[in-house]
Amino acid sequence: MRKYGAEFFGTFWLVLGGCGAAVLAAGVPGVGIGYLGVALAFGLTVLTMAFAIGHISGCHLNPAVSFGLWAGGRFPAKELPPYIISQVLGAIAAGALLFVIASGQPGFDISNGFALNGFGAEGSPGGYSMIAALVTEVVMTMMFLLIILGATDKRAPKGLAPVAIGLGLTLIHLISIPVTNTSVNPARSTGVAIIAGGLALKQLWLFWLAPIAGGLLGALVYRFVGGKND
Repeated sequence: MRKYGAEFFGTFWLVLGGCGAAVLAAGVPGVGIGYLGVALAFGLTVLTMAFAIGHISGCHLNPAVSFGLWAGGRFPAKELPPYIISQVLGAIAAGALLFVIASGQPGFDISNGFALNGFGAEGSPGGYSMIAALVTEVVMTMMFLLIILGATDKRAPKGLAPVAIGLGLTLIHLISIPVTNTSVNPARSTGVAIIAGGLALKQLWLFWLAPIAGGLLGALVYRFVGGKND
């Protein structure tokens, strides 16, 4: 239960920190942090939690990561359901808290200002198509798993995995925020979509399918290029 609690609170922090930065701080006139600040916020949530709970649960915070680590031979299949449930519940709790905070501002519009993932003219920040969103999410998650598996390999430099993983997630956001608002994490997408409903909830399927497919693909790629994981 300690592991599941760690995944709950870790994912809670990821959504509150990353999506919170996007909702509360990105667009503040004159002092807004913009895309770069949001990208850094997501990276910092993972980096800080990796140091805080990595020794407890492995700090997955993401169903796609859990699936990828399973496919990479680093995680038992029996742990997938409780890990994913813990991650999704943590994300929803953070989404609910973020709504309570954000809705305290006059004129708040949850459909346009809640860090929602999406595609097409209405869902994508840059109006990118469903195919562009699908390809982006698969490739970005694949690279994320490649970074995670490589950085946590026993042959890698010790103690630096959280830095590599956090910076990797930052870079992923810098690339893909304009396309999908960056998911690479089904729990992150679900946490805000459940609260907002509407289009984000209708398009949520892609942000489960693509990251999990990318996570599995990343594991296969690392098995090929990395040889023995441990």
